Amino acid sequence: MNGSIALASELIQSIGAGIDDKMSCEIGICVPFVYLNVANLNVQGSKISIGAQTVSEYPPGAYTGEISAEMLSDLKCKWVLIGHSERRQYFNETDEQLVLKVKVSQKEGLTPVFCIGETEKERQDNKTFEVIERQLKELLSDKSIDFNNIVLAYEPVWAIGTGLSATPEEAQVVHAYIRNLLATKVPEKAQTTRILYGGSVNAGNAQTLLNQQDIDGGLIGGASLNAEAFLTICRHAK
Repeated sequence: MNGSIALASELIQSIGAGIDDKMSCEIGICVPFVYLNVANLNVQGSKISIGAQTVSEYPPGAYTGEISAEMLSDLKCKWVLIGHSERRQYFNETDEQLVLKVKVSQKEGLTPVFCIGETEKERQDNKTFEVIERQLKELLSDKSIDFNNIVLAYEPVWAIGTGLSATPEEAQVVHAYIRNLLATKVPEKAQTTRILYGGSVNAGNAQTLLNQQDIDGGLIGGASLNAEAFLTICRHAK
């Protein structure tokens, strides 16, 4: 929940200006609802695609204050974050609710970025794998989910905005576990489903994180508010 019209315009213009032909990664920026139009105006002619930070699980109708998948599609969004740890923590979004959000998003042609991750206490209690499996259970057991059009994002809650980050080796272990869960439930999509890492990724640690076998990209938080830091991360992605 950052920004202003001026900041959104300046940041996206600066990132767009810094993208060159050597960058082979896909770049998406998920902005607050109120700046989606501003973002769209400023990505014209660039490689950047735009997304939203959440979506309602309901169809259009009497749900005052909510934003539907249809609205996001109308605003030319490509991506939508679903289940970010802050949505789970502060707004009590449940696993069942999040799967509904995935389904309405896919129906409208949006690509969900489905977030999972454990808290510091859960990590200390050695429950990381248990938490990951629980958070993915509803998604992986729903046969109507299109795994051709979804991205997973592992974001350890203890590493968000704290300056802490999982070591590349620690992150790889969890990403490999997620990949194995996919192989069990949707084996034909286990290798093609992208799994991003999010947790204090910055210009300094991005290269070693992104070099890990099962880390397919980054879900960038604080570093994305600095154009040059974000571009540096993009240069490390392949």
